[in-house]
Amino acid sequence: MKSFGSKPWVLPQPVLILGTYDKEGRPNAMNAAWGGQWDMHEIVISLGSHQTTDNLAVNNELTVSFATTGTLVAADYVGIASGRKTKDKMEHTGWTVEKAPNVNAPLFRELPMTLECRVKEKIDESESGYYLVAEIVNVLCDEKYLAEDGQPDVAKMNVITFDPVHHTYIELGKTVGNAFSDGKKIK
Repeated sequence: MKSFGSKPWVLPQPVLILGTYDKEGRPNAMNAAWGGQWDMHEIVISLGSHQTTDNLAVNNELTVSFATTGTLVAADYVGIASGRKTKDKMEHTGWTVEKAPNVNAPLFRELPMTLECRVKEKIDESESGYYLVAEIVNVLCDEKYLAEDGQPDVAKMNVITFDPVHHTYIELGKTVGNAFSDGKKIK
């Protein structure tokens, strides 16, 4: 095996779109790749200093959505354009923005699934950022992305993941097995 030293190469890395309002009520979105499930009802995201962290200092609610193949260009844009410098950032995305039903944060209609969240804790907070722990208040999913059983169908969403090795996005694909079931074959 070839050795690469210490790298941030945990796979897959979700392409999370964080939605917040600034102090004037203007919506903002940020692309964040370093995050995931913290426990059953919480997520954790590593955040640097951004407009999003400024916004969370005045309003502790946010939405967390999943970028898709169809939203890739705008999702990448909200990761490279600073809300601190580009006040009309959301207009460039072409996304339909509305207030989330259960938290004071923007919902982006083009993103198929959204977690409505409330900040629970900021770990190691400094001028350069912090680790955000957020409670999942509710999950919203566009009905066109539901499976026959009424649950979200991830395969229909064309969710993308960030490849930190080559700095690319990869579409998540087909189902290849059944969790908590297939391993029983070797008992």
